[in-house]
Amino acid sequence: MRMWRVLCLLIVGSLTLFVTSEAQIVKEFKVEQGIGLNAVNFDFSSYKGVSKIKRDPTGFPLMVHAHLSKVNILPSFSHHRDDAVLFTSLSHSNVESENLGKSLSYRLFGSNEGDFDHIWEIGLGSTYLYNLNLNFGIGMANLDFSDLLVSRCKINTASADVNLYYTKKEINATLMDTMMVKINMGTLEANNINYANAETMMFEINYGKVNLGFEEGMAKACDISAIVGAGSVNVVLPSENQPYKVIIKSTPMCRTSVPKYLKNIGNKTYVSKAFKEDAENLMTMRIDVSVGSVTLK
Repeated sequence: MRMWRVLCLLIVGSLTLFVTSEAQIVKEFKVEQGIGLNAVNFDFSSYKGVSKIKRDPTGFPLMVHAHLSKVNILPSFSHHRDDAVLFTSLSHSNVESENLGKSLSYRLFGSNEGDFDHIWEIGLGSTYLYNLNLNFGIGMANLDFSDLLVSRCKINTASADVNLYYTKKEINATLMDTMMVKINMGTLEANNINYANAETMMFEINYGKVNLGFEEGMAKACDISAIVGAGSVNVVLPSENQPYKVIIKSTPMCRTSVPKYLKNIGNKTYVSKAFKEDAENLMTMRIDVSVGSVTLK
């Protein structure tokens, strides 16, 4: 009887190990050689998962750890150099034929990393100039650009929430010409976004929320647009001692809340106490919401 119990435990243990190994595959993709390299163009595309991007302490131009579940096809990875520029691409296609109902269930009820099957941990080096083209399907993307040199960043998602932040609160040491985030359905959380040091920021969401936080003013002039079809735009403004202007375009189906310390100069245009049209670090923000709300704090 005792031997039978031991045998049963061994069988159950073996099956558990088998299921675990079948449920998840760990893959690594990396580019280690960075001698003579100045810039990196990184194209990333994943149809589903939780993606994390931050500085990697190894200093490699690119280091990716992928934890993949229920995989029918492995990611496609390629890279090549052209003089001092590295071109890299990592793509994971959808072969599961998920229906609309299943996709919506992920959107409405998925909140934990395990709900989206795949986890991508992407590390970038702190000494290279990055041009990022990021595409996320269903899931979440957590992007910490602290200690990274990002000259351009374009993000597109189907229904993935995007959290974009600078945890170290240090300004991007290179001028970013464009930061663009487009989300079909989801939420953008962008905290300390002034540290991006971007000339142009464009945030566009069909259904969802745009939450922007500015701890300080801009180092240089910046044009920002936030466009939402149905949802909300919530902005934590910098100190009124910083020069900025906010232009709101809304419909009767959009509720607007503006702090009293901002001056209304007409046509739903509001300016800070330090506003000057020719200020070198003027922040100009244009907000357009069709249905929903706009809240400035």
